[in-house]
Amino acid sequence: MIFIRDSENSKEYWDKWIEFDESATKKSIELLKEPSNPDYLPQFIFNIASRYLQLILRCYSRGDEISELKQYFEPLLYYWELSEAEGRKVWENRVFYTRKTWKINLDTYIKCFWLTGLALILGIPDDQWQRLLNLMGNEGEDELLDRVIASRQKNRKIGTRICHPMPYQRLLDAVNAPKEEQAQMLFVFVKNWYKELKHPPPKDLPKDMPKYDHPYWYNYWSEGMEQTHPQNGFYFGYWCIEAVAAVKAFDLDDSKCQGHRNYPGDFLHPNGASTHPQRETTCIPVEPIPPPKKPGFFAKLFDKMIDAI
Repeated sequence: MIFIRDSENSKEYWDKWIEFDESATKKSIELLKEPSNPDYLPQFIFNIASRYLQLILRCYSRGDEISELKQYFEPLLYYWELSEAEGRKVWENRVFYTRKTWKINLDTYIKCFWLTGLALILGIPDDQWQRLLNLMGNEGEDELLDRVIASRQKNRKIGTRICHPMPYQRLLDAVNAPKEEQAQMLFVFVKNWYKELKHPPPKDLPKDMPKYDHPYWYNYWSEGMEQTHPQNGFYFGYWCIEAVAAVKAFDLDDSKCQGHRNYPGDFLHPNGASTHPQRETTCIPVEPIPPPKKPGFFAKLFDKMIDAI
């Protein structure tokens, strides 16, 4: 027996879309064995890596055991690395810069923060940790995330600015606050996290760079969408992984955050009672999806992906 952590949707919703993600991932991997469009191949492979992160978040939302989520890290890194290797064959330097730079790509910054937090919480092996650092890059670019990374990588160069002050200045302020003030300041960050993720992009970005005013998943769930949302399956839970990453890295007091709808407190208390309002249910164990030993390529991508969906 387990408890659904994100009760915005039913157990049936989480079962359905976790099963869909697993099936779609397997079909995408199979497509890699066929001839491909080399221009789109890097993004196609990156989407596979991203789906493994989505599976971690969906399975957390459903209430799966925290220890089960670690299985997704190895294939996530594998396909991200493969995407980078294929990208070097076809992408210009500007494309790499746009995709990878924390300052100009909010989605990349958030994804790197989430993966750093999950890596710290799940205790991934040293070889996986180093591979993650190599993939993320941006050393010395962001004071907050650099400091979180430095909790495990002691020689990490620390940045002198925050790439996205809204909402992350609040989290840095909590980290820097006196011990007796940290719990309240962390709660204020968590309470404002989702709302403040939507904001104007930095004014100092080059004119030819894309402008992000919110993460891609920001509107996957909105008040009033409850009746239509379960059919589209995009929602994977709105979890402030950044907060638990900081708690893990700096031993902050998270007592005021436990029970908040956006705070994934069970990551830090895997063997205790759930920190979420509880609804008892049952759960089907998730089977791991190992990466293939020798990836190939894919053909007729769009027709086959439509069939896969």
